[in-house]
Amino acid sequence: QVTSFQGVAVRSLSTSSPHEHPEHGRLVYKGNLAKAVLGVKFFSYSTSIFNLFMMPYIMFKSGIGVESLLIQAAFYGLIGFFTFVTPVTLHVLTRGYVIRLYYKDEMDTYTAITYNAILAEKVTVFHQKDVKVPDITKMFTTFYAKTKSMLVNPLLFPDARDYNHLMGYDKSSVFKLEEVKEADERK
Repeated sequence: QVTSFQGVAVRSLSTSSPHEHPEHGRLVYKGNLAKAVLGVKFFSYSTSIFNLFMMPYIMFKSGIGVESLLIQAAFYGLIGFFTFVTPVTLHVLTRGYVIRLYYKDEMDTYTAITYNAILAEKVTVFHQKDVKVPDITKMFTTFYAKTKSMLVNPLLFPDARDYNHLMGYDKSSVFKLEEVKEADERK
């Protein structure tokens, strides 16, 4: 494939399209908040690590170690909350956010890429029949793949048919109006 770019010939040696992944299949979804999620989690982790290393120094210099036990417990509780609870909460809220979603037509399987607790990409492979749509809309959950909650934005699918197939909306489970009327007449 040869493309002209301002008079310069550019040659691509790739045998597949940029939306194909040899192992995972065709790219059907790309989350637009992937960099923001990674940045917020990285910032939270780095401030927690900085906090852990600076707390002994601050406690020795401030003299809070000699105050009453109640003040020490309140101080350590507040520092512990921001040091440990904030990154854990961020991970729990964002662990199902799908960065990329691939689809293999021949096997009818999806590969969801999410971030794990140590900010590495985690691969989850599931079949379309493993997808469960919650009856009640839940925060941070669009569907369940097996038992793992996943969050996608339906508007970011370039082809709406891919989203409909993922969610199972393309299956013929809709009742025909005539069949319903006939059933009512028989009663």
